[in-house]
Amino acid sequence: MMIEKAMRTYRLPNPTTPEDLESRWSKVLTFGDKILLAGHYYSGKGQPSYFGATYEFLTDDTSCEGTIGLRAASEVEFEDDGHAIAWAMQQ
Repeated sequence: MMIEKAMRTYRLPNPTTPEDLESRWSKVLTFGDKILLAGHYYSGKGQPSYFGATYEFLTDDTSCEGTIGLRAASEVEFEDDGHAIAWAMQQ
């Protein structure tokens, strides 16, 4: 998904910090040099409602206060947050 569209659709901040993501979303993981996010987006009753997103550090500061930027967001929704994280890990 295009970054601008993902920011609007899923209300993803860009740029941000890992600390800010963790205060807004419940499923945020540090995976090497990436920050992975699984979010919930209601798509209708009985429809897949989870999305994945991958952020990357924009500076050498890899602490919770380092600046990160949105790198990718899934174009499809998943049935659970585990599939969303698996997608984000592959980005």
